[in-house]
Amino acid sequence: MSILIKNGRVVTAAEDFIADIYIEGEEIVAIGRNLDYPVDKIIDATDKLVFPGGIDPHVHLDMPFMGTYSSDDYETGTRAALHGGTTSVIEFILQTQGDTLHNALKEWQAKSLHKAVGDFSYHMAVTDFNDDVAKEVVQMIEEEGITSFKTFMAYKGALMIDDGQMVQLMKVVKEHGGLVTVHATNGDMIDSLISKNLSEGNTKPIYHYLSQPEVTEAEASARFTDMLYYTGCPGYIVHMTCEGALNAVRTATMRNQKVFVETCTQYLMLDASLYEREDGAKWVMSPPLREKKDQDALWVGINQGLIQVVGTDHCPFTLEQKASGKDNFAKIPNGHPAIEHRIEFMYSEGVRKGKISLNKFVEVTSTNAAKIFGMYPKKGTIAIGSDADLVIFDPSKQHTISADTHHMNCDYSGYEGRKVIGKTEIVLLRGKVAIEDEKCHLKAGDGKFIPRGKTSLII
Repeated sequence: MSILIKNGRVVTAAEDFIADIYIEGEEIVAIGRNLDYPVDKIIDATDKLVFPGGIDPHVHLDMPFMGTYSSDDYETGTRAALHGGTTSVIEFILQTQGDTLHNALKEWQAKSLHKAVGDFSYHMAVTDFNDDVAKEVVQMIEEEGITSFKTFMAYKGALMIDDGQMVQLMKVVKEHGGLVTVHATNGDMIDSLISKNLSEGNTKPIYHYLSQPEVTEAEASARFTDMLYYTGCPGYIVHMTCEGALNAVRTATMRNQKVFVETCTQYLMLDASLYEREDGAKWVMSPPLREKKDQDALWVGINQGLIQVVGTDHCPFTLEQKASGKDNFAKIPNGHPAIEHRIEFMYSEGVRKGKISLNKFVEVTSTNAAKIFGMYPKKGTIAIGSDADLVIFDPSKQHTISADTHHMNCDYSGYEGRKVIGKTEIVLLRGKVAIEDEKCHLKAGDGKFIPRGKTSLII
């Protein structure tokens, strides 16, 4: 199929200009003014923004957690992502402790390959590192196109590895051109605070927040950067929430160290006062929401280049699932629905309010993730030869966020009633119309697995 997008305001991480885009098959073939090709479809993008499809490198689809599963699977989750302008996601495979990485990969392939509507890739979570797993790490990088490895400094007994295992993993990953990512919170300290609060009868959602104070994230972030510095391994901190953790990375730059950092839309927009509400369980996630001063610090960190990516940590659970912790905050499944609204939130809250530029908006929602995770320039930009993953966006259309209209498989929204300016109108995935007239025109199985290479950002 051939498509010609006419008269759009084309925005990349580096450029901003009016142009036409000619697409043939899956790729962009030409970019210029007044292009004239015989095509199957013409899209008039006058007064609209045209930018590369979003890449969300932090989602959890059909993930086993706390005795249940996240409520979006690969079909509903990637379809909702497309509705919001995110064309590719990177999800987390979880190694079962005592089992192999390859068995985990097979389990996640069965969940995804025939169900994904949008494109996807995997991070491999290493929860039990040993000599055999070290060999599998090399195979993942060299044979499977999985080049990023998730680690946890919390969730002892299920996901957490110790610092010795972390360092050994970093050495192997560095040698073979991969990247180590981390959930950076001090698990031992958090576990002790949870036990203390429960023993004192403190069971409400606010104690989820109070059991994970800022210092638990700041300390772990600093420790992770030190291990990266010692091993020389490239690293990436996921879902950073607070000023203290950001300062750990800021300090690392004083020794000329580069650490990649991601934050999420919720940490830029919501704060911990929500935990005091009767329905506070809706916002129980780890790390928890923080204070308004942390929101300010994170926006500044984006503009300073200390934070390169804004993801979602999309991990939805229904109200019924959340209710399993009504008498014990430690039993509330952690996570909230977010995959659909990231692009629109970052435009409305960021660009419209003057917190970030349009180019920075594209950088943190698409381009940097593509570069860090080895998908660039096929993904994450608008260039000849790149995949035709494109969003046609109305920058002035106002709409209201609601569970009644979103496409995520979740019966509530953490942003119910919030008015947003800027709306995704048409989305192309590899040259096919994925979203138009608020309908999805792709089906389960149309999404492709994206094998990835080394990071292309300078470390």
